[in-house]
Amino acid sequence: MINLILEMYRPRFARTIVYMLQATEYEVGPYLRWLWRVADFGKVAHRKTLVKTQRSKLLLAFVRIGMTGQMIAAIIWGIWSIKNGDPHGIFALDLLISTPLVWAHMVLAPLLLGRLLVVNPYSKLKIMRSAKIFVNHPGVKIAVAGSYGKTTMKEILLTVLSEGKKVAATPANRNVAVSHAAFANDLEGDEDILVIEYGEGAPGDVAKFCRATEPDIGVITGLAPAHLDKYKTLEAAGRDIFSLADFLGGKNVYVNEESQAAGPFIKKSYQLYSSSKAAGWKVEDIKVSIEGVSFKMTKNGTGLHLKSSLLGEHQVGPLAAAAAIAYDQGLTPKQIEEGIAKIKPFEHRMRPREASGAWIIDDTYNGNIEGMLAGLKLLRELPAKRKIYVTPGLVDQGKESSKIHKALGEAIAKANPNLVILIEHSVTDDITAGIKEGGFKGQLVLEEDPLNFYTNLDQFVAAGDLVLLQNDWPDNYN
Repeated sequence: MINLILEMYRPRFARTIVYMLQATEYEVGPYLRWLWRVADFGKVAHRKTLVKTQRSKLLLAFVRIGMTGQMIAAIIWGIWSIKNGDPHGIFALDLLISTPLVWAHMVLAPLLLGRLLVVNPYSKLKIMRSAKIFVNHPGVKIAVAGSYGKTTMKEILLTVLSEGKKVAATPANRNVAVSHAAFANDLEGDEDILVIEYGEGAPGDVAKFCRATEPDIGVITGLAPAHLDKYKTLEAAGRDIFSLADFLGGKNVYVNEESQAAGPFIKKSYQLYSSSKAAGWKVEDIKVSIEGVSFKMTKNGTGLHLKSSLLGEHQVGPLAAAAAIAYDQGLTPKQIEEGIAKIKPFEHRMRPREASGAWIIDDTYNGNIEGMLAGLKLLRELPAKRKIYVTPGLVDQGKESSKIHKALGEAIAKANPNLVILIEHSVTDDITAGIKEGGFKGQLVLEEDPLNFYTNLDQFVAAGDLVLLQNDWPDNYN
C-alpha cells in the first residue's frame, strides 16, 4: 500500500499511466481494469517501456501539464486560504492529494474525444472507400479466419501463391477493418490474388469484414478459447468465425479438421484439411525434425513432394491446404514445391534458434490451448539430452481458465520434459495441479522474474538441450 501511494507522486507516474494505455492498445475497459487493480505502479512497466509515438507523446504532455496545473492550483489555493482565513482551504489539500488519481482517469478524455470527433469518422470513411476497392478488384480474394494460426496461414499462402501469381496480403497481424482499409488503399489493382486476415475481437466482427472485403475463398484455421472477455463462450466465438463460411454459402471453404472445437460447425460442403488429407489430396510419409517437416501429397495421379522448415506435425495441415489451394489456382507442382520450401518459421511462432549447442524453440506468440498442445507434442517427439519447457500460461480464457490450465498441466506431464519452469501468475496453481495429477516425474521450478529469466536463458542451457518457450504474459495481465 505504501509503495502504491509513493509511486503515484513520483515524476515517472505520468509516463507509467500512458504506458498502461499503450500496453492495452488504448482500450478504455482493459486500461481501467488494470488501473484499478494495480498494487505497485513501480512494477507496471516490467517487461517493456513506453514507445514514443505521436499519440503517446501528446497524451504524456497532456497528463504532465494537467497534473502540474492541478498541483499549482492546490498550492496557490492553500496559501491564499491560510492568509485569508478561509475555512474551505482544507479542500486544497484534497485537491493536491487527488492529483494522480484524477489524471489517471482524465487521460481518457482526449483519447475519447479524439475518437469521437476525428478517428471514428475518418476510419468509417476509409472503410467505406475500401469496400468499393475490394468489390471492384479483379483478383481472387482469400479470407483467413480462426482463433489461432491465422497469420501463419496467411504468410504460407502468400509465399506459395507468389510462385506463380501476383499476390498481396495484409501485413503482419493487422487484421481489423481499418487495417483492411489501409491495405486496400495500397493495392495496385492488378493483383491476381489478395489474402486478407480477419481478426475476431467481438461478436459480429467477421461478418462485417466479409461484407466489406467480399471474399471468394475462406480458410478457417481452427477454434479455441480466445478473447472470451468479449465473446463470453466458445460457441459464440465459433459462430462469429464461421460466419465467413455462411457468407460464402458453404462453398470454397477450407476448414482445419484437427480443431476439435470446430467440429460442430463443419458442414459436408466444406473442404477439410489435416495432417492426413487436404481437399481431396492424400497426405502421407510425414517426417518431423528440428529442421522442419516433409511429406507427400497425391491426388488423381498428381504427386507433390513437400518440405518446409516450419516445425511440428501440426504444420502439415496448413501447408497441405495451401498446396491444394495453389494447385486449384493454376500453379504447377514444381511451383508449389518451391513455394513450400521457401517458407521460414515466423517470429515467435515455433521459431528455432541455436544457443550454446542447445536448441531453443520460441513459441511465445502462442496464445491458445490448441497451439500449446501442438508444441508439447513436438517436444515429446524430438530427441534431446535434456528437455525444458517454459510457460506462464494463457490469458483471456474466461470462465474456463481453471479447467484449461489444469488440462495444460496434464499435457505438460504427458510430454515428460526433464524440467518445467512456470512463470508465476494467477494461473500457476491450476497448471501445477494439472502437472501433479498427470504424474510428472521431473523437476518443477517457479520463476518470479520472467525478464531476468529470459535475458539470461542462453547461460542457463547446455549443449544437447531442447527448450520450448510457449506464450507470453503481457504487463497488463499482471
